[in-house]
Amino acid sequence: MEAKIIGGKIAKARKEINMSQAQLAQRMFISPQAVGKWERGESVPDIITMNRLAEILGVDLNYFSENFQSPDDETAFKLTTDSDDDIAQTEQEVIAPSSPAERQLLTNFSGSNLSQSDFAGVTAHKMKFRGSSLSGSDFSGADLTGSSFMGSDVSEANFDGTNLTDCSLSAIDLTGANFNKAILVRTEFSKSGLTGAKFTNAKLIDVKLAMTDLRKTIFENCSFNGVDFKSSDLRGVCLDGQTFIGVKFDKTALNEVSFKGATLRDVSFRSMYALTNKYYRALSTICFDGAMMDKLTYAALKGMGADLANVTMI
Repeated sequence: MEAKIIGGKIAKARKEINMSQAQLAQRMFISPQAVGKWERGESVPDIITMNRLAEILGVDLNYFSENFQSPDDETAFKLTTDSDDDIAQTEQEVIAPSSPAERQLLTNFSGSNLSQSDFAGVTAHKMKFRGSSLSGSDFSGADLTGSSFMGSDVSEANFDGTNLTDCSLSAIDLTGANFNKAILVRTEFSKSGLTGAKFTNAKLIDVKLAMTDLRKTIFENCSFNGVDFKSSDLRGVCLDGQTFIGVKFDKTALNEVSFKGATLRDVSFRSMYALTNKYYRALSTICFDGAMMDKLTYAALKGMGADLANVTMI
């Protein structure tokens, strides 16, 4: 049933721009027979093809799913099934809301091999990638709100400008991924590999980085608001000149971390060790030269023996 609904929507959008099946097939580099099968509900395009279809037909990707209905889209065409050329409009009928099966078809890509895929600019909320291969894929400018990535290979992926609000990225490989100007609100990274991943010009708001190795992660010109680095490893990371507001370093390894010229307000540090000489030695390796911090943050760090000789209170 869902295949017929999608097929009807493809045919309707095609007819609204006065494009024949042959013309659409030529633009898609496929046969007219393949377009005919889609429109009759005999087959369904994959997500990459669906994205290309949306571009050619001038519709949003959500047009094919999520109960999408345009202001004048109260009816849709009932299509005949005996022609591979233009399918005739025989009558109009009201299309029922998209079924759960259709929504799953367009949002669940678990176990899929999607390396080097082009998701740039798509709007697709609550997508699921569990055990998927997404290495080198392009998500730039996409809106993936509420999506989840688990146990997947997402190395070298491009998330530049991507909306990752309320997304969960758990136990995945993000080696070499780029997050330039990514929208990171309530995003959760847990137990993931971020070696060589690069966060630049990004605002991290209420983000959680739990049990994650960040030793070779690059942060440049970022601001951290309400971020929780819980049980993560930040040893040797350079955080110079960046802004931290309401941030928690909870049981985080911070040996040799540099906060030169950074701004810290309402930032808390909770040791991953007991208050032993080992802990104090680790804290003393953190560089706060030229940093600015509020009085409470300053007092807490001073009480733990941090070197604050070149810090300015604000």
